[in-house]
Amino acid sequence: MRAFLKKNWFMIGMPIAVALAWVAPDGGARGGYLRAEIVTKVAVALVFFMQGLTLPAKALRDGARKGRLHLGVQGFCFLIFPLIGLTLDALVGSRLAPDLRLGFLFLCVLPSTIVMSVVLASVAGGNVAAAIFNAVLSNVLGVFLTPLWIAWLMQTSGSSQSFGAVLGEVSVLLLLPLALGQLARRLGAKNWADQSKKRLTHFSNASILFIVYAAFCNSVKADVWANQGLTTLLLSLAGCAILMGLALVGTRLLGGMLGLAPAERIILTISGSQKSLATGVPLANVIFGAHPALGVILFPIMIYHPAQLFVCGWLAARHAKTFQVTER
Repeated sequence: MRAFLKKNWFMIGMPIAVALAWVAPDGGARGGYLRAEIVTKVAVALVFFMQGLTLPAKALRDGARKGRLHLGVQGFCFLIFPLIGLTLDALVGSRLAPDLRLGFLFLCVLPSTIVMSVVLASVAGGNVAAAIFNAVLSNVLGVFLTPLWIAWLMQTSGSSQSFGAVLGEVSVLLLLPLALGQLARRLGAKNWADQSKKRLTHFSNASILFIVYAAFCNSVKADVWANQGLTTLLLSLAGCAILMGLALVGTRLLGGMLGLAPAERIILTISGSQKSLATGVPLANVIFGAHPALGVILFPIMIYHPAQLFVCGWLAARHAKTFQVTER
């Protein structure tokens, strides 16, 4: 039991953070005694500083040669997946609450996961170097492309959100810490960062849990959830299931169209269909700021994230077993 808790504390911590926000929202709400409006910004900057500190430059160079695979993963992640979301939004989006609708669109424009994409690529027997390259590239591109997508979506929906303000926040809280982390790595912190990667990951995950707690505190204080209830949960579950199914089918078809080898096709399926909670929560905090319904906006990615780990984990194990049979 202890080993299970140690391994899965972050995923267990997500519902605990949400429950804590319901029980004690005053501390984490804007203006509360935890000063969450300041602490969350510091936490976001630290998360991206540590991402820059641990970016494996050599692994990027080793995996950079698979041009068609990289085009497929990034194209699906930042173009095809968002277009799937926009299509579904045009068909059924008007039936959803505006904040939940925005949450699904936000989910669709997020980058892929880093750690789980690489871990599952290894489990599947895929090209791990290429998986590392795509995972890191996706998250670096996501710092630019996700805010661009969201700014365009909010402008087309008539929101008054200033793109210049979003870009300024992204530059100060995301891009600058990311660059400083890379600089520190090149100036001698590489060995320490590699040796301390697990501790740094734990710190990042703890920071993300605090951001989630603060987001839901603001939602609870603003009575955003008063009109949501079970319907929001069911719609979120159904929407995430549909998106995941379409993403898995789409990546599989795209891999065939690009003529990728099986070891590369599984990378496209895993990396292209996954969305990063670790990057999404800080990004949402920067892009949407003090939006009282930030908790609702984050709800789809909070459901999609654990579901994708289960489904992609099963696909990776199945792919590895098929490879073993094929190789014999």
